[in-house]
Amino acid sequence: MLLNGEWVDRSQKIEVRNPQDNSLVDTVPRATAVDMEAAIEAAVAGFERARAMPVHKRMAILQKTADILAEKHEEYARVIAQEGIKTIREARKEVTRCIQTIRISAEEARRLNGETIPFDQMPGSENRMGYYSREPIGVIGAITPFNDPLNLVAHKVGPGLAGGNAVIVKPDTKTPLSALWLARAIHDAGIPPGVLQVITGPGREIGDLLVTDPRVRMISFTGGLSTGEALMRKMGLKKVGMELGSNCPVIVMDDAELEQAVAANVSGAFWAAGQNCLHVQRLIVQDGIYNEFKQRFVTKAEAYRVGDKLDEATDMGPLINETAAKNVENMVNEAVAAGATVLTGGTREGTFYDPTVLENVPDSVPLACEEIYGPVTVLYRFSELEEAIERANEVNYGLQAGIFTRDVQTAFRAAARLECGGVMINDSTDYRIDAMPFGGVKGSGLGREGIKFALQEMTEPKLVCFNL
Repeated sequence: MLLNGEWVDRSQKIEVRNPQDNSLVDTVPRATAVDMEAAIEAAVAGFERARAMPVHKRMAILQKTADILAEKHEEYARVIAQEGIKTIREARKEVTRCIQTIRISAEEARRLNGETIPFDQMPGSENRMGYYSREPIGVIGAITPFNDPLNLVAHKVGPGLAGGNAVIVKPDTKTPLSALWLARAIHDAGIPPGVLQVITGPGREIGDLLVTDPRVRMISFTGGLSTGEALMRKMGLKKVGMELGSNCPVIVMDDAELEQAVAANVSGAFWAAGQNCLHVQRLIVQDGIYNEFKQRFVTKAEAYRVGDKLDEATDMGPLINETAAKNVENMVNEAVAAGATVLTGGTREGTFYDPTVLENVPDSVPLACEEIYGPVTVLYRFSELEEAIERANEVNYGLQAGIFTRDVQTAFRAAARLECGGVMINDSTDYRIDAMPFGGVKGSGLGREGIKFALQEMTEPKLVCFNL
C-alpha cells in the first residue's frame, strides 16, 4: 500500500478473491490503526507540499497519470474484471472513463478562479476593494466502493489533487487492487510524498480513525445509506460529500420511441449486475404501451448473456459475493410472497443472479422502496403523467430519474417535478458523463461529484479586502 510516498507491506493480509469462482486474485496489506495514524500524520505534511505546488505542476502530474492509464488500458481493465463484478467489456469502459476523469481534473485545475467584490455597494465602503480566491481544504479522506473500483477513486483523487489537497484513500476491501494500481500511476507521475496515500484494511479498524480525526477536514464517501448515516454521526465538524445510492425510476410515455426505451433501460437495469447506484429499478410505463413494452423488455432481458466475466460475449457477471446475491434473492422472494409476479429470472446460482423482471409488486415490500443493488427491475403502469411523477417521488431516494417521450412540454413538466439530482430525457437513469454534476437529494446523499463541482466542494473561498 502507498504510505507517505513508499510502497509498504504488512505480515497480516487481506485476500482479494474473484467473486465469479472465489479464486485468489492477490493479497493486500491489512493495515492497522497505527498505519492510518501514520498516514494522517504524513498527509498533514503532504498537504503543505500540495498547496505549494503550482497549478502547472498539478496539471502535469494528472496528465502524465492519464497517459500511463492509456498505455496500460487493457491491464487495468483485467484488474477491474478479475477483482470485481464487471465483465471485461464493462471494465474497459471504466478505464476509458477514468482516463477522462483524470484529464478533466487536470483541465479544471486551471479554472479554479475567484472574483473581485464591489465593496462600494455598501455606503461607507467607497474606499474598499477586494477579491476572493479558492483555497484547498486540507486533508481529504476518500472512502470508495467496490462497484466502480477505479473510476470512483479517480472522482475523489482527481479533483482533490487538482485543488491542492492531500488525499487518503480507503478502498473497499473486496476490490482494493484498482485503487492501488491508480495510486501506482500517480506515484510514477511524480506526486510528492504524503499527497496521495492508499491504505487497505477493514473499515472498523482504520476507517473510523480516518473519519473521526479532526486533522481530516473532509470525508468523501460513496456507499450505502445506512453506512453514510453512521459516518455522519461519527465524523464531527468537517465537510462531507456523500453519494448513497438510489431506487431509480424511469417513466415511459405512450409516445416514446419504444425500441430506444427498451434497449436503454435493459442496459440500465443490468449493467454491472445491477450493483450500480444508477441502476434502473423502477420502470413506470403508460397504459397504452405497457403490454408491448413489457413483452419487448422481458425478451431482451432473457437474451442477456450471463457468465464468465473475461468472455467477450458475456453481458453480465456475478454479484460481488454470495451474501449480496442472497440479499437480492431474499428481497425478490419476499415480494413474490406478498403477491408480486416474476416475468423472468428470479433464480440464483452461487454469486450469479439472473436478470429479473417483476410486476404487481406491493408498495409495502422493501423491493418497492429500498435499493436492491442487484439485477432486478420492477414494472408499474400508469394513466396520467402526474400519477407517474408521484410514484417516482414516493421513495426516500433521489439520485437520477428518467423519462422517455417525444413531447418537449411533457419532458419539461417531468424535469421540473421529479425530485432528484439529475433527470435524463430519452435516456435511462444509468447515463452519466464524468464532467456533469452528479449527486442526489433525500437519502441519496449530500453534495455533488463531477470534477468542476467536486473541486468547489474540496476548496473554500478566501476573501481579501483592502481599505484604501
